[in-house]
Amino acid sequence: MPSAFESVLKNKNMAYRPIGSGADQAPIRVAFVLMDNFSMMSFTGAVDALVTANLMSDRPLYEVLTVGVSGGQVTSDLGIVISTDIEIGQLPENQDVLIVAGGFRVKLQGNPLLRRKLRANAASGAILGGLWNGVFFVADANLLDGFECAVHPESRAMMAEVFPHVKVSSRAYVVDRERISCAGANSSLRMMLQLIRQTGGAALVGAIEEILRCDESGDATDLPPVFVETDPTLPESLKLALELMWQNVEEPLTVDELAACVKISKRQLERRFCRFLGATPTRYYLELRLTRARQLIQQTNRSVTEIAVATGFVSSPHFQRRFRDFFGVPPGSYRSTFERKQASR
Repeated sequence: MPSAFESVLKNKNMAYRPIGSGADQAPIRVAFVLMDNFSMMSFTGAVDALVTANLMSDRPLYEVLTVGVSGGQVTSDLGIVISTDIEIGQLPENQDVLIVAGGFRVKLQGNPLLRRKLRANAASGAILGGLWNGVFFVADANLLDGFECAVHPESRAMMAEVFPHVKVSSRAYVVDRERISCAGANSSLRMMLQLIRQTGGAALVGAIEEILRCDESGDATDLPPVFVETDPTLPESLKLALELMWQNVEEPLTVDELAACVKISKRQLERRFCRFLGATPTRYYLELRLTRARQLIQQTNRSVTEIAVATGFVSSPHFQRRFRDFFGVPPGSYRSTFERKQASR
């Protein structure tokens, strides 16, 4: 049996896998230009996605740089003062992604130095974007003609009037080739997740969502994953089977028992697991129990033997072998290994 996670649970466990060698690849450089009175919520939503992505990997995937337009400190819309990494005049002209953070009270008037920096980075191939109404400054630099963009509703009429060659959208966020934009605070995370999907892949986005969207369903349970619980396409029989698995981690049910409980055949149950969850019921159940074991090791002081019993393994040696298969180290040393991994980030 392969040792890697096969089911959708791989996203839930991505951040807790053992450290590997990793590819020697430079991180993607993402710079945020913070305008005075920028939207703190839209900014933190975008940055949170990038920081969480870094936690999913053995090496930094994204390098975040904050840039001030009027000095080394910028005041957000909440009155919170942010010390930026550099000032706009110091911004390198080889960023991979350059995003202007706007806000409800940001003054939408051209800034010559910002305009030059946007054009220079665009010439070097950077993706340009804006949060809230920050995309105004991209348009002001004549870098948005022929592109679709999202902007706050209060700025849409102005954008359409001043920049007639820009396609102003009513959508919450837009990713259009090398231009990204969002209309407000609640859409910045989704915009950034779409960018990460393009640069890091769907699996990475799934792992980030497991961390950042844990409470969207209103019932922040540990398992199964949130998107499985809330997916409207899942058959009710499959949802019930997942619930039964979660309720019976300590004394696992057989596949025949699960099928009988949800009133479908064993073959039907297996097909639905493979289609929707990416693994057979037996495999998913094993991954579910090992995920729970990993949580107990991280979050409690219970012994390995106690955790083996609590997650349905018939013997401690068998549990230790299976845990090592999936997480790279035996459960007895996982606590210290994970703590060192976290400390190195």
